[in-house]
Amino acid sequence: MQIFNEKETIQLLETLTNTPSPSGYTTKIMKLMASMLDDIGVSYVQTNKGALIATVKGKNDDRHRLLTAHTDTLGAMVKEVKSSGRLALSMVGGFRWNAVEGEYCTIHTARGEAIRGTILMHETSVHVYSEMGTLPRDEKHIEVRVDAKTTSAEDTRALGIEVGDFISFDNRFEFTESGFVKSRHLDDKASTTLLIQLLKLIKNESIELPYTTHFYISNNEEIGYGGNASVPEQTVEYIAVDMGAIGDGQQSDEYTVSICAKDSSGPYHYELTRQLVALANANNIEYKLDIYPHYGSDASAAIRAGFDVRHALFGAGIESSHAFERTHVDSLRHTAALLYAYVISPMIDEED
Repeated sequence: MQIFNEKETIQLLETLTNTPSPSGYTTKIMKLMASMLDDIGVSYVQTNKGALIATVKGKNDDRHRLLTAHTDTLGAMVKEVKSSGRLALSMVGGFRWNAVEGEYCTIHTARGEAIRGTILMHETSVHVYSEMGTLPRDEKHIEVRVDAKTTSAEDTRALGIEVGDFISFDNRFEFTESGFVKSRHLDDKASTTLLIQLLKLIKNESIELPYTTHFYISNNEEIGYGGNASVPEQTVEYIAVDMGAIGDGQQSDEYTVSICAKDSSGPYHYELTRQLVALANANNIEYKLDIYPHYGSDASAAIRAGFDVRHALFGAGIESSHAFERTHVDSLRHTAALLYAYVISPMIDEED
């Protein structure tokens, strides 16, 4: 049995990153996810907030597990239509303006049109602005240059652009010969891809899971509340599948699965985290145990919302998170292996 299909995984990941879905503007991608679940043949429900919860009934239907990943991404909204015809922005999600400076983007108008543009400093031209290199990258200086003949707010509004329209950033997906996946929004479309691939494996191989397991595809994680509601009451264990943070002082890398012991919300459930480590060791899965200082997940959001669950977090290591993201196919492979090992394992209080 092949747990990880590299070709299918990369193709699906490219499809998902090619689909614009900044938090608050996720209808299109959630319809895509629903069609994928229909094709797999798994039952699901949609929450009022637009998330999807697919369920695979297990041998034990009294105690449930839940895995979650999110499809929503960073993005922006039109804050102001300037007198020049350009657009001032308001952030959606937590990033820094320098991470999107110079990026191509799409303005999604309320009447359904997609208009292209570029995110730039107002003072970009070095032939005009001597202070260009030292000015702060902030909402006062960053703007969108619209790809249309517009020199006034009236011209831009005539295109259908208005305050409150969403803006998505180009993903620039690339899969290199050396096995790297480069793209914006690998957080968390890499994990969503792996959950869909796991569901396909379970269905295609007729695998009976030991516990009824829910696959929660959330659509508001980047703004803090994607998976903090609609958790089935029988849920005992809640796993957030999300990116591993890489940088100075971190153990996580682009080649292994990262298991989080603690983030800004506090420690994750100790025994459940240790079970993930034990499963990785028993199945020759390469992993790194880590702490993420500036991070929160849907699992921690569920805990803050008051759900009485054991929670844990793991996922592929993502370099340059919330900016020019990259991971390696090896990290996806090890994450897929740990996902499979976990869903077929006994709960920690039922182990022999």
